[in-house]
Amino acid sequence: MKKLLALSTLSLAALTAASAVQAEELSVVGSWSSLPLYKQYEMPFWTETLSEVSGGDLTATMTTHDQMGIAGGDVFRMLSQGVFDVGMTVGDYAVADSAALEGLDVPLIATDAATAQKAVEAARPMVDDIYKDVFNAKVLAIAPYPPQVVFCNGEVSNLEGLKGKKVRASGRMTAKFLEALGAEGVNIGFGEVPGALQRGVVDCAVTGAGSGYNAGWWEVSSHLITLPLGGWDPVVTAINLDKWNSLSDAQKSTLESAIKEKFEAPAWQSAQGALANDIACLTGTGECTYGDAHDMTLVAANDEDLAKAKEVLISEVLPEWAERAGPEWAKRWNDSVGKVTGVELTLN
Repeated sequence: MKKLLALSTLSLAALTAASAVQAEELSVVGSWSSLPLYKQYEMPFWTETLSEVSGGDLTATMTTHDQMGIAGGDVFRMLSQGVFDVGMTVGDYAVADSAALEGLDVPLIATDAATAQKAVEAARPMVDDIYKDVFNAKVLAIAPYPPQVVFCNGEVSNLEGLKGKKVRASGRMTAKFLEALGAEGVNIGFGEVPGALQRGVVDCAVTGAGSGYNAGWWEVSSHLITLPLGGWDPVVTAINLDKWNSLSDAQKSTLESAIKEKFEAPAWQSAQGALANDIACLTGTGECTYGDAHDMTLVAANDEDLAKAKEVLISEVLPEWAERAGPEWAKRWNDSVGKVTGVELTLN
C-alpha cells in the first residue's frame, strides 16, 4: 500500500511538473507606449486577458519598442532573430524590408473604419506571406490607428495648400503621394516631429489624430486637415515562427481566437468613433470625452480635394508602387484590396 501511495504521489508530481513545463510566458514588444492603442488594447490584452482566457497556460511580459530604445523599423527584424517572441508596430515601419508590404496601407482608399477593415482583411493573405518569408513570423492580428491626418504649423485652407511645403510622411507610399501633390515628403521619426514643427524643419506632419493629440502636436501646429492622406497606419502583431511552432495546438487555438475577439475586433470597433472624438479634442468643435479640448483650425476636405487626391493616387502613386513591388504583388493587390475598395490598378 505504501508503495502504491508513493507511486501515486510521484505520478501526480510528474503530471503537475509537465503542466508547468507546458505553460508559456511570452516576451512581447508593443507599439508606442504613449498612444491609445497600446494603453487601451495591447497592454490589457497581453498582461491580463490572455492569462485569464487561457487559465494561466499563456502569460506575457511586456514592454514597447520606444521603452526599449529601438527604432520601429527594427522590431520585426529583431523578432525574426528571436530576440523576443511577439512584436507589434506599424506595418509601414517595415516596408524597407518589403516593398510589397506598402500595399497594406494605401492613402485615401478608405475614408471610414468599415472600409479600412475590409481592405486590411483583403490584404491579410499577402501580409501573412510577407511576414512568413521576410520576418520568419506568423501574423496574429492587424489593428488600426485612426486615419492619418495632417497637422500644419501655419495657415493652410485646402489640399492645394500643401504644395511646396515640407511634410513629414507616416510611410513610404504616403511620402510618394505627397510628392505627387507637389509637397516634399520628409522622413522623420514620430517622436522627433514636435521639435521639427517648432523649428520649421517641416511645415506639416502626418499621423493619426489621436496620436497627435496624445503626443502634444497641437502645441506646435495650428491647422488640421482631416483628409486621410496617410491611410490608417495598421499595426501588425506577429509572433516568431519558431516560437509559434513550439506551442501546443491548444495554446495556438487559444491565442488566435483570443487575440481576434479580445484585441483586434474591439480596436476596429472603436476606430471610427475615436476619429470624431480626436478631432473634437484637437479643434474644440464638439465634445472631447477624454481630456482638454484645444483650438486648432479645422480644415475639412472638399470634393475637389478628394477628387484630385484620388486621381493622383490612381495615376501616379499606385503604378509607381506596382513597379517596385513587382507584377505578382500588384496582381494580388488588385484581386484583393482593389476589388473590395473599387480602386483598380492598371497592370502592364
